[in-house]
Amino acid sequence: MKVTVLVDNRDGEQLRGEWGLSFYIEYEGKTVLLDAGLSGLFAENAEKLGLDLKAVDYAVLSHAHDDHANGLDTFFELNDHAPLYVADGCDENCYDRHGIFMKYAGVPRGIMKRHAGRIVKAGKETQIDKGISLLGHSTPGLDKLGRADKMYLRQGLLKFIPDDFRHEVSLVLDLPEGIVVFNSCSHAGADNIINEAMKAYPGRRILAMIGGFHLYNKTDKYVRDFARRVLETGVEAVYTSHCTGERAMQILSGELGDKMHAFCTGTTFEI
Repeated sequence: MKVTVLVDNRDGEQLRGEWGLSFYIEYEGKTVLLDAGLSGLFAENAEKLGLDLKAVDYAVLSHAHDDHANGLDTFFELNDHAPLYVADGCDENCYDRHGIFMKYAGVPRGIMKRHAGRIVKAGKETQIDKGISLLGHSTPGLDKLGRADKMYLRQGLLKFIPDDFRHEVSLVLDLPEGIVVFNSCSHAGADNIINEAMKAYPGRRILAMIGGFHLYNKTDKYVRDFARRVLETGVEAVYTSHCTGERAMQILSGELGDKMHAFCTGTTFEI
């Protein structure tokens, strides 16, 4: 399995980044696009890297936030056949709280209708193809994490509830040696997500957890406690950047040692 980071917060060598994330994943003769960043930059970088978005077989949206979804219209223009898989709870209703104000932070307005024929809503466990699956959250109490991060879902004209990340899915790829888990922001907690995968795939090795870990706004103690919980899962490697944050990545490097791998725009790695 080969993974290329089309866009990330951190610039790459001769490639510009942005606050967003997009992965181009080559697995068993199939190509999966996971997220499309904040703009069409992911497509520009794909062209520079010689990667053909027209050849993508499946697209997946990890969650319904703009920094992962805003490039999707560009993807649909370039690729005329790949279905886009989203969580069953994906909708145009994600907001961030700024004091007494709510700011929209979701997928491009109208995209669910514009591309309805290409969008597939996935349940808690959905197989896309042989060895390629989506896994929804099963961890209780995730709305507490949403409230802490001031993330909300709009429910009606003036009603907002803390985000429980019903719109977030993990992409799981099954290799002979074990499984690899992708979750681009891991709002539910990367440690929780690893445990969810272990429950769904009992007895399998967790070869890697790949994505942003949403630690950029957390204290050093929180990050160290998080690292301890990750180690307890037995995951063999983590690859991270995006919303993890530079300070948190430094701490994770110290706590996780050679299990920790940082990526940036243009990074390519094989598992």
